[in-house]
Amino acid sequence: MAISTHMQELYGLPAHDFPTGEPAGGLPDAASVAWRVSVDAYESDEAWEEAFARFTAAVDPGAVTALVVGAWSDVYDSAPDEVVEALVASSRQFPRLRALFLGDITFDECEISWIHQGLVTPLLDAFPDLHEFGVRGGQDLRFPAVRHEHLRSLTIETGGLDAEVVRGVAASDFPALERLDLWLGTSWYGGTAEPADLAPILAGARLPRLRYLALRNSQIQDEIATALAGAPVVAGLETLDLSMGALGDDGVEALLAGQPLTHLKKLDLHHHFVGEALRERLRATLGAAGVEIDLSDVQEEEDREDRYTAVAE
Repeated sequence: MAISTHMQELYGLPAHDFPTGEPAGGLPDAASVAWRVSVDAYESDEAWEEAFARFTAAVDPGAVTALVVGAWSDVYDSAPDEVVEALVASSRQFPRLRALFLGDITFDECEISWIHQGLVTPLLDAFPDLHEFGVRGGQDLRFPAVRHEHLRSLTIETGGLDAEVVRGVAASDFPALERLDLWLGTSWYGGTAEPADLAPILAGARLPRLRYLALRNSQIQDEIATALAGAPVVAGLETLDLSMGALGDDGVEALLAGQPLTHLKKLDLHHHFVGEALRERLRATLGAAGVEIDLSDVQEEEDREDRYTAVAE
């Protein structure tokens, strides 16, 4: 699977593309949509910062609540340093901004593991009232430990997430965080994280309000499931998401043998390599207790080495 379409919404608002040329028929109300600002991914005639300057001139930035950064020019080769700098420099113009996503880029613009990123935490510092922050692309991504008082949702989508980034997220203080979604990926595309790197997250103390935890799209999904089987963070969750990865019988066996999961509202395991016998045990133990279980998209394998994540290249 590849990411073939752009985001349809952010912060509960429909995504709307800021036009590359003169708007035809006017623009929607500034607060009514999640604005996507982007340029051609290759050899654009306009730099992203120039498009952003046009945007802030045409739309009242003081009313904007959700902003989506699409492609910048030469995303295969260039990190969005100027994009981040432009956003940081203009932060006082966006007092109501509550959601920001960096890198809404589809596979025909740039494969997810080829998207260059950089240091993204200055955006969290510049927008202290953000509720949602997301980033796509793991190459050269940097996320040192940070504190943010109001962030409720953090998403990092990659085909391979470096362990240093995972450790930075894990060491961060997010007292209001309710949703954490990490796509850990594979070693082929820079995924170097191990369960030990997730230890502060699994301990739960730094994330007292966490209700949705997704550690997914991972080649080490069995190991992650095993670590979660006794992790304190699970007791406070409503949704546990281990989907899109190489989860098999070993991981499910560990989950079933570990702490009770009947308090969950949902266990999402879609795209997996779990055998029928274990799928039936999940349905009999958790499904019967009222837990919604997503076991869709069953993958076939002849050998464990054949397993693959849903999103890689």
